[in-house]
Order: sequence, then C-alpha cells, then structure tokens
Amino acid sequence: MAEITPISGLVRRLGMDAERPLTSAADGVATSVDFVRRVRAWHALFAASAGRRYALHHEDCFEFAAALLGAWHADTIVYLPADTLESTLQGLAMQVDGFAGTFANGMQPDPALSSPEVVWSDLDPETVRLVLYTSGSAGDPVAIGKCLRQLDSEIATLESRFGSLVGDAQVQGTVSHQHIYGLLFRVLWPLAAQRPFATHRLVYPEQIAALDGAQPIVLISSPALLKRLPESIDWSSTRAALRAVFSSGGPLTVEGRVAAGKLWDQSVIEVFGSTETGGIACRVSEHGTWKPLPGVECRIEETVLQVRSRHLANLDWFRTEDRAQFIGDGFELLGRSDRLVKLEERRISLDAIERALQADALIDAARVLVLGGTRERIVAVIVLSQTGHALLASTGRKALIDRLRHVLRPQVDPIAVPKLWRFVEALPANAQGKTTNKLLADLFQPTRPMPDWQEKTADAAKLQLSITRELAVFDGHFPNTPVLPGVALVDWAIEYGRMAFGIAMPFARMEALKFQQLVRPDTQLELEFGWRAETGTLNFSFRSTHGIHASGRIVFAERTVPA
Repeated sequence: MAEITPISGLVRRLGMDAERPLTSAADGVATSVDFVRRVRAWHALFAASAGRRYALHHEDCFEFAAALLGAWHADTIVYLPADTLESTLQGLAMQVDGFAGTFANGMQPDPALSSPEVVWSDLDPETVRLVLYTSGSAGDPVAIGKCLRQLDSEIATLESRFGSLVGDAQVQGTVSHQHIYGLLFRVLWPLAAQRPFATHRLVYPEQIAALDGAQPIVLISSPALLKRLPESIDWSSTRAALRAVFSSGGPLTVEGRVAAGKLWDQSVIEVFGSTETGGIACRVSEHGTWKPLPGVECRIEETVLQVRSRHLANLDWFRTEDRAQFIGDGFELLGRSDRLVKLEERRISLDAIERALQADALIDAARVLVLGGTRERIVAVIVLSQTGHALLASTGRKALIDRLRHVLRPQVDPIAVPKLWRFVEALPANAQGKTTNKLLADLFQPTRPMPDWQEKTADAAKLQLSITRELAVFDGHFPNTPVLPGVALVDWAIEYGRMAFGIAMPFARMEALKFQQLVRPDTQLELEFGWRAETGTLNFSFRSTHGIHASGRIVFAERTVPA
C-alpha cells in the first residue's frame, strides 16, 4: 500500500516533491512541478474572479485536477456537471457565479501571464466543498454536496482495500472524472497515493488494446464497455499489463464478467455505491455476494439496504433505494425499490418485466421504462442475442415483437406488456457508463439515427442513415416543412467519425464546410469518411439519391501540457 496524502495537504506535499511524474508517458509526462505551477495559475484566476461558486468541466484529468485544487485554495465551491449541454448550463446558471474550463465561455488562465508564488496552507476538510450530480437515472440530476473529509475517507478506504493489489500501476479509465466514481478512481486516489494517471479517457475497446504493455495498468471502467469487448481484437499487450480492472455504475452482467475474464485472464472488481453514499461494497467473483468496504456498516430494514460510514455527511443511517438480503458475511441485491410503479392503480415491477425478458434466449439485455404524456405507457429497449437477430432477419420486426409479447403474458400483468419496442446493438450509456432513463427515452424520439455500417477500415468508413420524422432534431425546424438542421449533420459527422476510428482527441475546428442540399424526412443518407491519423483530419460527405447534401473536413487536436 502507498502512503496516502490527504487532499487538504496535497498541493503543499507535491510542492516539496522532486519532479515526480504524475501522468502516463503516452500523454506526455507532466511532473509534480508542472502540476503545482498549473494549480498556482488556476488559483490566481479564481482568487481574482467575482463570486465563489463556479462550475468546472475539463476533459483533461491533469488540467481538471489543477483547476479543482486551485479553486479550493481560492475558497471557491466547485460544481461538477456531467456534461456541457445547453440544458445542463441552463440548470446551472442559477446555482453558480460563473463557468471555468472547457465550457463554451469558460474562463481559463492566460498562459502568457506568470502566476505569483503561493505559500500553500492546508485546506479545512470540513468547510471546503464540492457539488456533484447524480446521474439522473430516474429524473433530473440532483446536486449532492461533499466536503474534503468525505473524499479523504473514500480515498483511505480504497487504499486500505485495494492498495496492495494496485501497487505502482498507472491508472487508465473509460469513465468521466466529472462523476464521483471517475473523480475518485482516476484523479484523487492516484494523486493522493502518488500513482501516475492517464489524462484522457479511453472511449473505445480498441484504445484499451493499444495501451503500452510495458507498464502495469489499472483499468477504471464500466459495465457498458466491459460487456461489449470484441474477441476479434488482439488483447495480448493489455492482458500482460493489467493488474486490476474496476467496474462501477451498475451491476456487470454475467456475460460481461465472463468476457473480461476470458479475454484478459482477469476477474473484474465491481464496486457498488452512489453519489450520495460513496462506496458501499465490492465483489470479485460472478457468483459472490457484495462485501461491505472497510469502515462501511450495512443493515436491511423492510428489504431496503441502509448504510452508515464516514463517506456520508454524518454518521446517521442512510436509506438507499436498493432492495437486498443478507447472505453470510455479504448481501445480494434484489433490485431497486423505486422501480415499482403504479399504472391504472396496479403496482408494476419494472425489474420483473426485465427479468422475464432477459430469461428468453432471444435477448441479451433488456431495459423497460415508463414514458409519460397524455397516457403513461411501458416501453422496452432490447439488445438481441444472435438467435434473436436471426429471428428478426427471417420473420421481421412485427413477428419478433409478437413473440416477445407472448413470452411476457403468462408472467406479468397485461398492462405491463410494453407498448413500444426499440432494438439496439448496445444499451445507450453516458460518460459514467450508466444507462439512464433519459438516454432510453431518447431512443423513442432520438437525436440521431442508428448507424448501419457498410464498411470500416483503418482510414475509411461508410454507413447508411435512415432520416425519419421521429428524430428530435426536426422539432421546430420547421413545423410545416421539416428540414434537418445543418448543425445536426456536423454533430453526426463528429460522433460517427469518433466511433469509426476511435478518435479521442478533442475537436479543434471545421474546414471547407459546405451545405449543398436540404435534407428532409424519409431520406436515406450515406455518410462516407476518410481519416488521416497523422494529421488528425477527418473528411466527410453526406449523399443520397439526390446527390451531395453536405461535406467538409474536421480537425482534431493533440493535447499539449500547458507551460
């Protein structure tokens, strides 16, 4: 186990270190000296700014951590939204005094200005605060305040439980540090334990496979990625380097655990917890129960799990929304208590519907939810198995849905049989690897069409897109004669380009952008890509039977360590 430095004294400690590497070599090594210099720059910026409540967002872990510590030392309360969407900014506007980092108008230190020297005093662990947000799986995200004492407690618990396993391995991650799981595992724990960490998030399995196997690696991941690991990739380098794999954000399916174990010779360590509670328990074997983390007490009242630990604001018992039962020295989760809904005066368990669907050989994964409107209705999002795909291809969508409805009728109330169905290659997930109700609901009025890939190579790709009237981007543009906004085409080119070539670099600029023809509903678009990795340029064009609709070139930029 490593010696843990409390966050309250972290900058002072790093300021006394020699030039110890903090980031992985692949990202361009940044040292403790570089880090303290950036903390000083961010500290000066926050100290000179009006107000003491700022939203912070930065994709780069190194720069994010420097901004976070700089803000705290400037007596600033930091708010961490999960994304930079317009709706998120509108929700934050009344809560904060400004925005910092990679928001559209976020403030950042001027690299041309030198920052004054600072005598670093330790932070107060009870008064220095951070505001995080739940993932919003059952509604809008909720703000959760944390003090340094709670974060220090979590870090000490992680090191106590997993430190000897992790050792001196570098930390790589597929989840965002804007959420409590990524924040602790990818940023604060490595800093406090003096372990090197990667500055950029891994988005695609191919990026994990491409990691340098010369150094031991700890992977911080999620069920969303671990259950879709392609067997076709050469995992030998990753397999040799992996010291531990962590997963959180939801239970990992048996298939996900088996896949990771088969490809990596590695049992996944699952961590169970929430933004409100912090870490609660962990399990390693797919057949094992959840074992409470050191210092965490658990009890069950009326089938609902309650917890008590120093990760919480006080030592009162906290009632979760998770149903559970004790088994030996651990517990088993039985589903969420908040997934019991009332429809037409009948209590319906969404978990029971999902279990009934997932027991069928046609289905790999299923999620159901209730959509509102003039009349509430249950809808289903389905990931088909190979058998299910074969049946869909041979009998069609209607026959497949009839078969699934027939499977459900003996097992659930007739009102609980889903009214609408969506079939997807994988369940949608956010940056934290969680499948939220909002992401699922968006499939019933999607912002972008599902891609039908026709071709994929190292430097070229082609896909088909069905432009239907149900796409949300048509709303208000225009009511009588709907037209696809040009900005939607640009967004799709960036998103699908990242998917095709595993592009993790940040967007830099657009070049040679042209819009030749309008795109209307019921159009079949073909999107064609040409990728030049050496220059970070992505050429694209949208075509249909009417000709070219739009074309252009997207430039992505490599990260450089600020001076």
